Amino acid sequence: MEQIISAVTAVSNWLWGYPMLVLIVGGGIFLTVRLGFFQFVYFPYIMRQTFGSMLKKIDGEGSVSPFAAATTALASTIGASNIIGVPVAIAFGGPGAVLWMWATALIGSATKFTEVVLGLYYREKNSEGYYVGGPMYYLSKGLKNKRLGSSMAFTYAFGTMVVIFFSVAAQSVSATQTVEVLGVAPWLAGVSLMLLVGVVVFGGITRIASVTEKLVPFMAVLYILGSLGVIAANAAQIPAVFVLIFKSAFSGSAAAGGFAGAGIAAAMRWGIARGTYSSEAGMGSAPIAHSAATTDHAVRQGFWGIFEVTVSAIIICTMTALVVLTSGVWTKVGTANAAAMPSIAFQSVLGERFGGGVVSVCMLLFVLSTVIVIIYYGEKQAEYLFGTFFSKLVKFGYIAAIFLGAVGGLEFIFQFLDFVLGITVIPNIVGLLMMSGKAVELKKEFFSDPRYYLKDTAKCQHEEAKILIGNEE
Repeated sequence: MEQIISAVTAVSNWLWGYPMLVLIVGGGIFLTVRLGFFQFVYFPYIMRQTFGSMLKKIDGEGSVSPFAAATTALASTIGASNIIGVPVAIAFGGPGAVLWMWATALIGSATKFTEVVLGLYYREKNSEGYYVGGPMYYLSKGLKNKRLGSSMAFTYAFGTMVVIFFSVAAQSVSATQTVEVLGVAPWLAGVSLMLLVGVVVFGGITRIASVTEKLVPFMAVLYILGSLGVIAANAAQIPAVFVLIFKSAFSGSAAAGGFAGAGIAAAMRWGIARGTYSSEAGMGSAPIAHSAATTDHAVRQGFWGIFEVTVSAIIICTMTALVVLTSGVWTKVGTANAAAMPSIAFQSVLGERFGGGVVSVCMLLFVLSTVIVIIYYGEKQAEYLFGTFFSKLVKFGYIAAIFLGAVGGLEFIFQFLDFVLGITVIPNIVGLLMMSGKAVELKKEFFSDPRYYLKDTAKCQHEEAKILIGNEE
């Protein structure tokens, strides 16, 4: 068994090194160019349609609101890795990794947009009357070669259904370790998390969306405010930190204190990896949640995919990076304890108990929201493969994985997690590239039709736009 685990680990490390990064980042660059640098050209408009329209009612068909669908997707995107992943990238790649993280996230916006648009376009209603979609649907329905599409869809759906079981267990380990320092026994933490998650996930997408649209903004704002407190206390370091980020990205970082130093290649490798993982662009998870959204056009919901990347990879990860860099803890803590950097930085400004408590609460909420949503993702894979009845049974298996992860016993299987995840990501990225023409077609349709593009401004500002769309009120 040890030899098998070692072999799988070696393959996983290789796969998630340069091959996967080249595929994901290269795919993002291809889609960015093919979409006409869409995420940059239309960025102000996209922000008005998302940040500026969170509570606005949208016409169209769907099961939940556009914002609720976006927060559901964000619930899995904003996870513990936003807190511990960024300092690890800085510890191994230096401050320059942050710039490459930003660049990768911005490029990945095109991938996320394409995923969401195709998810909406190829979605369908299930036997219970809810809208469902995702890679398994657009791969099987959108590719011209139906046999190839069905094979790719099956690979994605089955692999994702399996990998989520272990992902749930891994998230449970993080939650257990977070509360264990407070004296809570692992089994009690596992049972409590099972009950909390069970109450939500067995309520279906409407209950999940209802919880996440309240939980995600709360936990994001809590973490951002705590981070701003730390950054404000070290405000004098901000200009120097930004200079360091840009300088290190192209010249490497010299050794400093506990930091061993890093070259340009390391900054790129760790920054690109963090930008990829934090945005989840190309992993196919976001369109599963977005496909339930009420909208009048697939492209309009696609804007929320770019919104997600902005919140998770640009805002949340940047907060963590600035906390770590302005406080100076990145030079004082070795790579072995890099994950503890944010907590140490918070404690240095907010006090040991309060500062550590803020990080612990955020970690717990991030894990809770992630578990809730990835169980829904796994359920949808089972539904696609075996029907709605089997999908309900699978939920019990995922709930059980919470307890198994909390009490231990699945650690050796975690080694297979990245390997199986890679197997699911590859067909999704390849499928997106093959179907990119449809995304371009839908983008042109949206921006050439004033009924969509000028819909909001027509009602509020431009009389000439009202004429174009027939004075609709």
